[in-house]
Amino acid sequence: MSLAASVGAMVQVFGGVAALYDDVRPGYPAAVREMIADYAGGPGSIVELGAGTGKGTELLLGLGAPLTALEPDARMAAVLCRKFPAVDVLETTFEGWSPYGKPGLIACAMAWHWMDAATRNRKAFDDLAPGGTLAVFQHKFAYADQAQEQAISRVLTGIDPTVADRADHWVRDDVAAAGVWADVEERRIVTYPVYPKQRYLALLQTFSPFLRHTPDEQRRALDGIDAALGGSVTIELRTSLVLGRKTQTRASCSA
Repeated sequence: MSLAASVGAMVQVFGGVAALYDDVRPGYPAAVREMIADYAGGPGSIVELGAGTGKGTELLLGLGAPLTALEPDARMAAVLCRKFPAVDVLETTFEGWSPYGKPGLIACAMAWHWMDAATRNRKAFDDLAPGGTLAVFQHKFAYADQAQEQAISRVLTGIDPTVADRADHWVRDDVAAAGVWADVEERRIVTYPVYPKQRYLALLQTFSPFLRHTPDEQRRALDGIDAALGGSVTIELRTSLVLGRKTQTRASCSA
């Protein structure tokens, strides 16, 4: 898929559920912010990529630095602006953004896969100040109850047999393989939020694999999972943070 098509798909998928996304998607543990601060120190200024409705923004504001949030979806950006009026929200893609000055921290929460895979690491490296930090953090949703996990999987794969998760450490591997970052490391946190069944069904409706299906397939998925589950779902929420440091400067050439 081309970059333009990828961005277009993201806008189409999430813009229509912006309020629901903001309501039911989990935020991030304060420990993630502490890990970023421990690694990066005082970042000076922050740019957040693909900020959505601000789940990562809320965490990053606690670092106490000026924050610019990039969000290409107007409906997601509108929620973001209402929630965080002090944040400079720019309705743009990362690829279309040109920085004014160089931030000390570029961060991305649950959106790294939406950035152009061929250029995301190089552009982030070039846009950072010397010594700056890349911080990519995200959730992976699993289940504490194996029987529930199997029941949910049976319903979803029955509707779409091609559905598959990304590898557990794909962000770490992507950042390390780029060959531009020093001190690449991954830190992980596991928490166990409990979702009442109806709230879990609402959460399901904010994931792109679900939203890309037809209304009839979506209804079949919701009805099947509703019938398969008890009163609540305990999520095994695997939060990962990948960090990298810019310790090089690109040589300049003169004619």
